[in-house]
Amino acid sequence: MQIDMHYYGTYAMARAAGIKRDTAKVIATAAQFVDDNAEKDNIELRDGARLDSEATAHHALNRKNIDLEDQRKIWVPFHFLPGNEGETYTERLICRKDSDIAKEMVQHMLSFAGRSYCVPLIGIAAHIYADTFAHYGFSGISSRRNKIEKIKFDKIITKKTEKYLKQREKEFKENYPHEEGMLTNIKSWVAETFSGALGHGAAVTFPDRPYLKWSFTYEDPEFTSGQRDNPATFMQGCRALHKLFRDFAKVKPECAEDSHAKFTDIKNEVATILSLQGSKAQRIGAWRRAAKNGNLFASGPETIPSYNANSWHNERENLTREKDSRRIKDLSIYRFYQAAAVCRTYVLRILLPSKGLIIT
Repeated sequence: MQIDMHYYGTYAMARAAGIKRDTAKVIATAAQFVDDNAEKDNIELRDGARLDSEATAHHALNRKNIDLEDQRKIWVPFHFLPGNEGETYTERLICRKDSDIAKEMVQHMLSFAGRSYCVPLIGIAAHIYADTFAHYGFSGISSRRNKIEKIKFDKIITKKTEKYLKQREKEFKENYPHEEGMLTNIKSWVAETFSGALGHGAAVTFPDRPYLKWSFTYEDPEFTSGQRDNPATFMQGCRALHKLFRDFAKVKPECAEDSHAKFTDIKNEVATILSLQGSKAQRIGAWRRAAKNGNLFASGPETIPSYNANSWHNERENLTREKDSRRIKDLSIYRFYQAAAVCRTYVLRILLPSKGLIIT
């Protein structure tokens, strides 16, 4: 998913579920920051303390150079949570929509409601959970199972939108002409570089566009072809996020208001937003208009605050001038790093191994 869902849609679902404004903003910022937090350099503080970065994304410009560590420690736990279905190892690594593993991950993160970093942790969990409704059928490792061809758009897609999508596909392939050949296969014990696609790279950004109905064929004939109804799937994702935030409101009542909107109350408005065939800016505008018109929240009309990744990036950069490391524990970036570390460790060291999946 993209910023229209990870930030604006997440904020909307949190507020509709009765989460207070300030809390909803932190949750939504953390959810989107997962895609923007690519810094790996550690921070040395002036009193001798050090803050280790917890990267949850990879710089898009360097996508073709993503190595196995990024695949295992970033793409798998944060963007393509394995569904653990099938017989082979690589098949079990494929992300599955609303999987039992995803639900178990969410419930575990809710158990941290008493921790200082619980709010960004729920935002990170929301990102991972939401991505299962977009990234299912693909995995976060370089694999032939991710290779697809013969992409077709449903007839409901306008000619203008189709032209735009084809242009985006062309630009993507021009930017990453060697993407498949440059990625090291997950089976790295074979001393050569395999030709394998990472994530849904072969599908460009089509899985992340809420309005798109489309189909494709996996390059390997042994895999079942894909039929995608993004509006229906994203609606399921919004419903799941709304439930997640209602559950959070119950375990963290100080972060919740007295009233909330039932998902059935906002379902039609959400469907209208998801069906909009437009750019990210236009889709963001749809979320903001619906909120401002009073069609999403029990509390009435409201302006969704703009996303500002710089506030957390700036906190990180300013740490180099900090003389007393004890002061950083209440910073948003520090709590995000805490939450990211907890999430990564749980998914890779506890949750997936408990299902027989050893990633690291």
